[in-house]
Amino acid sequence: MSWRPQYRSSKFRNVYGKVASREHCFDGIPITKNVHDNHFCAVNARFLAIVTESAGGGSFLVIPLEQTGRIEPNYPKVCGHQGNVLDIKWNPFIENIIASCSEDTSVRIWEIPEGGLKRNMTEAVLELYGHSRRVGLVEWHPTTNNILFSAGYDYKVLIWNLDIGEPVKMIDCHTDVILCMSFNTDGSLLATTCKDKKLRVVEPRSGRVLQEASCKNHRVNRVVFLGSTKRLLTTGVSRWNTRQIALWDQEDLSMPLIEEEIDGLSGLLFPFYDADTHMLYLAGKGDGNIRYYEIGSEKPYLSYLMEFRSPAPQKGLGVMPKHGLDVSACEVFRFYKLVTLKGLIEPISMIVPRRSETYQEDIYPMTPGTEPALTPDEWLSGVNRGKV
Repeated sequence: MSWRPQYRSSKFRNVYGKVASREHCFDGIPITKNVHDNHFCAVNARFLAIVTESAGGGSFLVIPLEQTGRIEPNYPKVCGHQGNVLDIKWNPFIENIIASCSEDTSVRIWEIPEGGLKRNMTEAVLELYGHSRRVGLVEWHPTTNNILFSAGYDYKVLIWNLDIGEPVKMIDCHTDVILCMSFNTDGSLLATTCKDKKLRVVEPRSGRVLQEASCKNHRVNRVVFLGSTKRLLTTGVSRWNTRQIALWDQEDLSMPLIEEEIDGLSGLLFPFYDADTHMLYLAGKGDGNIRYYEIGSEKPYLSYLMEFRSPAPQKGLGVMPKHGLDVSACEVFRFYKLVTLKGLIEPISMIVPRRSETYQEDIYPMTPGTEPALTPDEWLSGVNRGKV
């Protein structure tokens, strides 16, 4: 049999990044100078929210997506926090509800009016106090309405039932600051990375640690569940201080399946995974580029596709949910890039080049909708169900 070179055919090998024209960017935004390793922005099909630099407290802007161009300096803000805002996340099921957390130890839930803000908003729908130190992360449960997770500098994760406005569970297994939280598809498992150099897979309702990895060679920073593949991907730093990624089996964290060095730069690597296309995007904080890969079920698991390059460094990136993409342009992913030096938010569309103008069914498989699958009580009683 004659030798043939290994050739992978992939419908995503020609995906390219397309930056929106200047009039479709958001300009004149005083993006926060906070050095906390978060994205400082959140986006959904209707609004873009960005944490801003402000005196005397924490505030963020909420801009309707169609309102592109230059934003006035006196544009109304959400400004009820007494300390810097560290994280913001839109409710996946109700498009005008946003959660924020802050150095003032509180988590707040805001309801944005239909057409956006007309004046400064200082009154939150809910103010949640349960952490004893500042709160660095908030995350909505992916399938259950009104369940919110918050992680504080008191090393605790609180699970809030917003129907009653109370914390219903506390996960207390970390010995240092929690850096990142990620859910599996149906929200029955939570993966966390922590400053104590450990990667954990936790059963959130009981707080039980199912798996734990001590990452001596790979200092973990960020973690993401790879859809329903029962795998996790972490980004971190090797013992030689190079940036690397590692792939793990969620049921056995004793050793990573693979570790791959990326480069010698120092900025944190943010991973983004698209379960519909099985594509992984890696964007470094302070870099201008976004690398992307295809994840397979067999070795070598990770196939490098291409790199989007840009001279402007990114502070953070927001990601548009699937139902907000432009299917007529064969768009499979969209980032909103924060360019601090210019006060600019730049949409970047990842596009699969196709000749045909018709709807491309193969690049848009069935995707979870925007209806919650469970009520808080159902989920807390132990029911698991994927999104409908």
